[in-house]
Amino acid sequence: MTNLPGKGVISVDIVVYEGFKALEAIGPMSVFNYANHHLERLGLSGRYDVRVSAVHAGEIRSDTHMSLCATKTLDLGALPHTAIIVGAREIEDALAAAPEIVEWVRAASHQLVRTVALCSGAFFLAAAGLLDGKRATTHWALAPLLGTRHPAVIVDPDCIFVREDKLWTSAGVTAGIDLALALVEEDFGRNLALEVARDLVVYLKRPGGQSQFSVHLSSQQSQHPGIRGLQDWVFANLDKRISVADMAQFMVTSPRNFARVFQRETGMSPMVFVEQARVEAARRALEDGTLPIKTIAMQVGFRSYEPMRKAFLKWLNVSPQAYRSRFGSTLASHTPEEREERSSGVNG
Repeated sequence: MTNLPGKGVISVDIVVYEGFKALEAIGPMSVFNYANHHLERLGLSGRYDVRVSAVHAGEIRSDTHMSLCATKTLDLGALPHTAIIVGAREIEDALAAAPEIVEWVRAASHQLVRTVALCSGAFFLAAAGLLDGKRATTHWALAPLLGTRHPAVIVDPDCIFVREDKLWTSAGVTAGIDLALALVEEDFGRNLALEVARDLVVYLKRPGGQSQFSVHLSSQQSQHPGIRGLQDWVFANLDKRISVADMAQFMVTSPRNFARVFQRETGMSPMVFVEQARVEAARRALEDGTLPIKTIAMQVGFRSYEPMRKAFLKWLNVSPQAYRSRFGSTLASHTPEEREERSSGVNG
């Protein structure tokens, strides 16, 4: 932390409205609060001045029993350095109830140093036209809706957060903490951001994207009756060897025609679907059970650990062992078989 230049006061407005997600507001506020603590401890001049802002001042109810008191109203004459618009569970209702936020951010964005949207807050930026032609992310479950409602936005459904010049967007809920840490790193350096991350017991940069948290194949289920039936058959037979020829035989068509129709209906090749289906089945087994990882690899059709490890790194950017450590039952990592696998280095 030596030779860190003082930045002065960086004003941050947390923009809320009725039904906002409480954690998305409190998480970044805590990041900035801890940052201020360390800046003061180190005798540095910089600090964050964080205000809660809304269309009207006063108590604003969140999606929990907690409310926040907005001490500042949206005012083009008193803009902050950084504006952070939080998300809501019912984002379309929130947009309809608070069109003033869309108008404010449209008018204010060119004067703000940073405009940030957390989770479904990206819909406010998209409605204002700020994300047209730009990459953005949101909660994985809302990414298809964002793309449908605003086709000019380049939606990246896997990123934890995305920066496009002055515009920042984040994935769901706790990803707002990741983004806030990135702001601290930009403002005051990596060492300070790392100190805050340690305080909060979170990654400074968490491994993997939000596909780790989503049901990866949910959006790939076809509405075509024949293809849907074939997909169900694949799910039921993952332990067996499955080829394009096998799937074409199930569909009673040629492999070439089958591959063409499958790609058209699902947006992916048949063998990519099979691999993702195996990853999905392995994920559920890692989350819910205590079977050794090598056994799971056999049961879902990978045949051995190494192909499953490569598939996990390809689609989720984590190893199976890291996935189980993060999302599995607390019992899973304490089985004798799992300890043996870890000690042998098979899960690296």
